[in-house]
Amino acid sequence: MSVLVYTESENGKFKKAALEAASYAKSVADQLNTEAIAISFNAESANDLGAYGISKVKNLANDSFTKFNVEAYAEVISEIAKEENSKVIVISQSANAKYLAPLLAINLEAGYVSNVVELPKVDNEFTVKRTAFTNKAFNITSIHTNVKIIGVSSNAFGVHENQVDIEVVNYETGVVVNNSGITVESVDKNTDKVSIADAEIVVSGGRGLKGPENWNLIEDLASTLGAATACSKPVSDMGWRPHSEHVGQTGKPVASNLYIAIGISGAIQHLAGINASKTKVVVNSDPEAPFFKAADYGIVGDAFEVIPKLTEKLKEFKANNA
Repeated sequence: MSVLVYTESENGKFKKAALEAASYAKSVADQLNTEAIAISFNAESANDLGAYGISKVKNLANDSFTKFNVEAYAEVISEIAKEENSKVIVISQSANAKYLAPLLAINLEAGYVSNVVELPKVDNEFTVKRTAFTNKAFNITSIHTNVKIIGVSSNAFGVHENQVDIEVVNYETGVVVNNSGITVESVDKNTDKVSIADAEIVVSGGRGLKGPENWNLIEDLASTLGAATACSKPVSDMGWRPHSEHVGQTGKPVASNLYIAIGISGAIQHLAGINASKTKVVVNSDPEAPFFKAADYGIVGDAFEVIPKLTEKLKEFKANNA
């Protein structure tokens, strides 16, 4: 028996979500008195997982698997889970992992629970705590299947170092990518920016910025904080910002440690998508903006006055504490 974790990588390097999933898998393995094993695809830094408690990595180094293909990846992960007699599969809550989960559940006849925020309780039965109702509530879910799949919410468990000896195995598979019927033609990414999915801080702008020519306010603050930039749906719909930056219920979900909303009124769809963020700060000139009811901290003021001053003070603080 083992705990298997799918560790996502990009350009050969593990994503933060992969390290969090690995940390979680190690803790579950300790609960079950077994080992944590990882599956990776074309990872150049597979040995790095030993720092997070992974004792063995099966790394598939195959150019055919460079681009994510949900059916092929699901087949390989299922294949390894059966080989390693893995009773618990840990994945992140990235977009790719969410595509994988249902296929893995079918292949392994497993129960799948998403948005998990704590380690399971394994005394009498296997139960996990997860968020529900767009992060407004929690529920406790019991998994009774022989194989269990857990989707760990971003920033819920954290990344924890736990150095162990690691064995890296170059894995070979008979799975053929082209047999899946899905072909990935190209992948477009913003390579020069912090990813929204991996960011601990997100600075987001809305229609209160009045136009794309003022977006330097968002970018300057984000650069100072080492944050990702994002926007509301109306902003992306008007073409001020690319749709890849649209966050909310109909865009990308955000579970950052700090979410700063500037000039965003706080429509229910937007709040539903960012509700998992731990600390929410809003800057808006309208004191009746709905966002203030959901925010932990609020500033009623003109963003064109507040944000430059905030950015300047943060730069001074960083310079004095370098």
